[in-house]
Amino acid sequence: MKEEPLSKEPEDLDEESLFLVAQTFKAISDPTRIRILNLLCQKEFSVNELSEKLHLKQSTVSHQLRFLKNLRLVKFRREGTTIIYSQDDDHVMQILQQTIDHATHN
Repeated sequence: MKEEPLSKEPEDLDEESLFLVAQTFKAISDPTRIRILNLLCQKEFSVNELSEKLHLKQSTVSHQLRFLKNLRLVKFRREGTTIIYSQDDDHVMQILQQTIDHATHN
């Protein structure tokens, strides 16, 4: 008599989930985006503040923020004429922080 496994086999991911997972890993595989997200884990920043802190052009930072915003990894709010960015996905930020901790404590 053949025994049944204790747990079911994991189901395959649907195409939309696969795409979202791949895009998320793509987002956190870029060094510039990692630097931006790492700062946004700590506090909110404007584009100007991020570009100064990272020594990057504003256009570069804006481009990367747009990419991250489209994936809902960052969000923004308006403060007068300034747009303030912050992180928007605790789960991805935890993965990023754990990975940074792992890489820096070896």
